[in-house]
Amino acid sequence: MTHTDLKHSEITEKIIGASFEVHSFLGNGFQEVIYQRALAYEMSQRNLNFQREIEQDIYYKELTEPIGTRRADFVVQDKVLVELKAIKELEDVHMAQALNYLKAYRLEVGLLINFGSKSLTFKRLVLTNNPRNP
Repeated sequence: MTHTDLKHSEITEKIIGASFEVHSFLGNGFQEVIYQRALAYEMSQRNLNFQREIEQDIYYKELTEPIGTRRADFVVQDKVLVELKAIKELEDVHMAQALNYLKAYRLEVGLLINFGSKSLTFKRLVLTNNPRNP
């Protein structure tokens, strides 16, 4: 499978390109919100539609009332979740968090992007067989 066969690859490639542009200009060492604002600018320059910091209800089992809410950094084109970090290195807990966001937002594809290391790092996450995805 080539990268162009990946689901939503045209969107994720633009997001990753925008992220490299931000990291190239700012480097590491800033708070996450600085990268979030810069990435919003770069994504808009690439004609990507996105929502930032949208709150999502979290449900548990058959409960009809949400047990809480979470906010993902971005949902791009209503298809790709983007979670940003500004830490030394990504850990398994960050990937688990992003996968949980995919479930909560009922999305299949996500990017976990870290601006905190010397070089930009990212993980492409795909949630398959999500019972909440139609």
